[in-house]
Amino acid sequence: MTFPNLSFEHYLHPRPKPKGIDVKCSLQHFALITYAIDPIRFENIIPKRFKLDTIEYQGKTCALMSVVPFIDIDFTSAVYPFPNFTMGQTNYRVYVIDQTTQERCVWFLGTTLDSWTVAVPRHIWQLPWHKASINFDCIQNKEGFYSQYKMKTLSDWAASEVHLEQSETDSWQFEGFPNQETYQVFLTHPLAGFYYRLDGKLGTYRVWHDRLKPKPAKLVHAKFELLERMGLVSFEDQLKPYSVLIEPINEFTIYLPPTVL
Repeated sequence: MTFPNLSFEHYLHPRPKPKGIDVKCSLQHFALITYAIDPIRFENIIPKRFKLDTIEYQGKTCALMSVVPFIDIDFTSAVYPFPNFTMGQTNYRVYVIDQTTQERCVWFLGTTLDSWTVAVPRHIWQLPWHKASINFDCIQNKEGFYSQYKMKTLSDWAASEVHLEQSETDSWQFEGFPNQETYQVFLTHPLAGFYYRLDGKLGTYRVWHDRLKPKPAKLVHAKFELLERMGLVSFEDQLKPYSVLIEPINEFTIYLPPTVL
C-alpha cells in the first residue's frame, strides 16, 4: 500500500471568522510523541464511522496515535474582551478518516487539563476531559532547541511523565510516508476532532491554525499509564516512539460549542 502525497497547499485556508463563544489560544511547548500501533488494538475503540489512517512501517500496517502535551497560554474569547487563562493540557489522539466525509481527522481518547475550568467542557459539553496536575520543566538554548523538555502529569485517568531532548542535528523520521511534507500534513493538520462524550454519544469540534512548524526531537523517557492500561502501547514500547516533534509556540482558534452527532 502506497500512502498518497499530501500538500499543505491543499490543506491551508484562511481562518473562519470567530463568533459566539469561539476561543483563541497559544500552545506553548507543543510536542507530538507519536507511536505506530497494530490496528487490531483499536478494535472496539474507534466507531465504525471512522477507519484508521494507516501506513506501512517496518514491514507492517500500522495506525498512528500521538500524545500531545502543551501549555495553553492566553486562552480567551476570540470575539469579546475576556480574562486570559493559562493551563497545562495533554491530548491523546488517533489519526483516522471520517468515512462519511472522507476527511482526515483525529479520534480523541481523551484529554487531561490542569485547571478548574475543566468543569465546563466535562459537565456542560460532556467532553472526555479529566482533571490533572501538570508540570512542565523546559529549557531552550539560544537557538530555540530544547536542551530539556520534561512534563509530568498527576491524574487518576492518565498519569504520565515524559522527558525529551532536542538539537539541530535531530533527524526527521517519516518512514511509511512518501515525503516529509506528507508526514507533516498528516500529523499536524487535522482540523476536526471526534470523541465519545461522557454520556456515550458521538461528539465533534473543529479548530483552525496556520501551518505548524515543529522540529524533530529525541525521547529520553516516557511513561503514559493510559496507553499501558488500554493495551495500546506497553511501558517498554513507549520508549520506542515512531517520531517526536516539538514546536515552542503556535496559535489555535477553537470553534465552540462542540456538536453532538
